[in-house]
Amino acid sequence: MERFQYKSKSKEGKLVKGKVEARDIKQAAAVLRERDLVVVDLRAVGRQIKIDFLSNFFHRVKFVDVVNVTRQLSTMIAAGLPLTDALSLLESQVSPNMQAIVSEVLRDVEGGKPLGDSLDKHPKVFNTVYVSLVRAGEAAGKLDEMLLRLADNLEKEREFRSKTQGALIYPIIVMIGMVLVTLIMMFFVVPQMTAIYEDFGAELPLATRMLVGLSKLLLSSWYFGIIGFFVISWAFRAWHSTPIGRRTMDLIIFRIPIYGNLRKEILLAEMCRTLGLLISAGVSIVDGLSIVADTMQNIVYADSIRETAKRVEKGIGVAAVFSTFDHFPPILPQMIAVGEETGKVDEVLLKLAVYFETESEHLVKGLTTAIEPLIMVFLGIGVGFLVIAIIMPIYNLTSQL
Repeated sequence: MERFQYKSKSKEGKLVKGKVEARDIKQAAAVLRERDLVVVDLRAVGRQIKIDFLSNFFHRVKFVDVVNVTRQLSTMIAAGLPLTDALSLLESQVSPNMQAIVSEVLRDVEGGKPLGDSLDKHPKVFNTVYVSLVRAGEAAGKLDEMLLRLADNLEKEREFRSKTQGALIYPIIVMIGMVLVTLIMMFFVVPQMTAIYEDFGAELPLATRMLVGLSKLLLSSWYFGIIGFFVISWAFRAWHSTPIGRRTMDLIIFRIPIYGNLRKEILLAEMCRTLGLLISAGVSIVDGLSIVADTMQNIVYADSIRETAKRVEKGIGVAAVFSTFDHFPPILPQMIAVGEETGKVDEVLLKLAVYFETESEHLVKGLTTAIEPLIMVFLGIGVGFLVIAIIMPIYNLTSQL
């Protein structure tokens, strides 16, 4: 199957753009004719010359767009509006990047496809969990309720992300500032000071000689540094893309003080929230675990959840399996065991998600509290070294006059 990009006109004369999959260009044209579209331009995507990175950057769909579309669609359907009419209204209200996707989903739904199948064609925007919940809502005849719960869940996820990411912005900005100031000193300030010292023939102290040597090294071989940076980055990405590399890196992250625990809490919150939502929607525990495993951003947790799904399929309880993994905290299997006994696993999982979110917020505060003094120490050492290296030769020169 190939992907073809097209421009066409609808019955109303409206210009419609999008992409379609087909064996060849003839079949692609036939598919468009079935949709009552008059083809204006049709070409294989592979023939276009474009930079994928820039295309993805400028045409990406923001997370907030998905939240807004989900919320608006649930409200319209709950008000009694047919799905096709709701999508048609959304098409004129959403952002330009989201508009093309909504248009294609609308055409698929008008062609008889279920909404879940239509959304499944856009995995970069609607992930497996989203599509599975929509399908469950369609099967139960409660699409509006499911979309409303999805919107609430996405908004909670967005709020949680903003809290954790916002707390880490300050130390990152400070570190970037430190690196930039150091590079400016090495490339511009130190060479000028070195010329002055050489004119006076002053004997330089050890700290100054070290600073001058580092500056000369950077000036003479900066291009090797850039090449080395890209080579190392490429090698790391290639290694990290392998299962062994991902597992090793994920285990290393878990062992980083404070941040490792924070990463665990965030992953556990996402896992519990997603699994609880899937089970409450009528998805079986085995299928729910498999879906969650596919969406996890940590291979250690993903493999553990897949193994759990296999054992649960054989009749073993979720709590019993989770208790065999060291990287799951004891509270997780203990609370799930209570849920299994009472038949309220979904409710327990959603409460656990709130618990892990609260714990992660406390860890974020602890992380920022621990990082700030460390940053001050590094700043003090760096500034002190620069002051000693630059001022001491000047002091020696003035004392000799």
